[in-house]
Amino acid sequence: MEAFSVSSLHIPIALEPQIPLKKSMFFNSQVHSTLPLIRGNASKFKLFTALSPSPLTESSSSNLEVDDEPEVETGSEKFDWYSQWYPLMPICDLDKRAPHAKKVMGIDVVIWWDRNESAWQVFDDACPHRLAPLSEGRIDQWGRLQCVYHGWCFNGSGDCKFIPQAPPEGPPIHTSKKACVAAYPSTVQNDILWFWPNSDPQYKDIITRKTPPFIPEIDDPSFTSLMGNRDIAYGYEVLIENLMDPSHVPYAHYGLMKTPQPKVKADREGGRPLELSIEELDVNGFTANQGWSKSKFMPPSIFYAYTDPNKPASSEETKKSSVQKKFALIFICIPVSPGNSRLIWCFPRNFGLWIDKIVPRWIFHVGQNLILDSDLYLLHVEEKKIMDVGQANWHKACFVPTKADALVIGFRKWLKKYAGGEVEWRGKYNGALPPTPPREQLLDRYWSHTVNCKSCNFAYKSLNVVEVMLQIISVASIGIVATMKQGVVSATTRNSMVLLAVLSFALSRLLAHFIYKNFRYHDYNHAFR
Repeated sequence: MEAFSVSSLHIPIALEPQIPLKKSMFFNSQVHSTLPLIRGNASKFKLFTALSPSPLTESSSSNLEVDDEPEVETGSEKFDWYSQWYPLMPICDLDKRAPHAKKVMGIDVVIWWDRNESAWQVFDDACPHRLAPLSEGRIDQWGRLQCVYHGWCFNGSGDCKFIPQAPPEGPPIHTSKKACVAAYPSTVQNDILWFWPNSDPQYKDIITRKTPPFIPEIDDPSFTSLMGNRDIAYGYEVLIENLMDPSHVPYAHYGLMKTPQPKVKADREGGRPLELSIEELDVNGFTANQGWSKSKFMPPSIFYAYTDPNKPASSEETKKSSVQKKFALIFICIPVSPGNSRLIWCFPRNFGLWIDKIVPRWIFHVGQNLILDSDLYLLHVEEKKIMDVGQANWHKACFVPTKADALVIGFRKWLKKYAGGEVEWRGKYNGALPPTPPREQLLDRYWSHTVNCKSCNFAYKSLNVVEVMLQIISVASIGIVATMKQGVVSATTRNSMVLLAVLSFALSRLLAHFIYKNFRYHDYNHAFR
């Protein structure tokens, strides 16, 4: 059976995802990217090598102190963390049959599908009766959100429509404002549900005055754009700057991709100088030059890298197709709470569309999650060290002398100059990070991704069914052999049944190992890479 490799996943017999990839990966060696790659028969999947940006220009002079960056003009404009649209989840991973709990900016919200209005609604995740979480409730037969603690029901505007405990002949207490749930403005854009983190009535029509950032490639029918999401056990600031840092890829993700041949023999991983630069920086974020690609930071959530439209197509590309191959790397970073964030990723491209139609989304996610796992622990610890010295002292504590760190420096400058130096939690937290959990919990893949991804959740349940069926076949085969009377069946038949039992059991164990490592927990030890 031919080996089939997706991103860093290698199937079928060897279940360890350690196949080196040449150019494209979840996080690319040029731009910290998250590009899914299928690699099996090289001739079939050759087009995927175009996903990776062309090599960045190497820096001849790599010294760039933090204070060497040109200062932006002094202004009084400040970034308001609570006057922004925040993404909640990709629509493809929301189930219309049940409410969903999410936390953004320290706010607990419940997402549910209002079939009466044909719209997703976002409420405070607390019933006004006794503050039970509405996300643990259900959508009743009339399409209302029902709290399952005492049965109170709410419509899409947050109005209470039914209180079972209220006497039918008494006053209509369900009409009281105190019985209503706070409803947040929400909208669907780019196949993602967004919400405005202020339920004050003055923001009810905020969508008419301000809209979420729009990314045309996601909605372009000539592009394919599969999405994924993952809860991350480190904070928003560390998540964004990690995505803006291409230099760590050959080291933190070593063994998950093939990097350029090292120019220094002592450097096994192939790190090199990179010429990165910030072009414009203001309260609305910044744009950056990454050699053969451009990137934008659109606060608070989007880091968007894309092929440079001014770059001419190569002669080889022109010969093969009249349409220039284009792609983008979209990372949507969501502040959840101190020490916790959420990542939504999407990689639109205008070629190889047929692959996404036949390959399940979960196969891409297996390799992409391994990339996230491979630096998760060290970033979790790094964040604690940054908090020890203080966010305001980042520029003094961290020595970033090369142009490879230009985007990270740009983000930290934007954060300090316009956004108060850190996420504004409005007194919800005391500033301390949560304690470090056991490694199995920190790198947990089930609760951080599998249950929140329709594709991976379906695969997880289906593969578990297959595992149980293999065990049943194994036990049944042994039982049949045990009940066979000597001489009634041939020795060949008996041996065949025994072999079937052994193979079924072995396959069930291999499958159980695959399920556990790819849907529940996969450790990553850098020392043995």
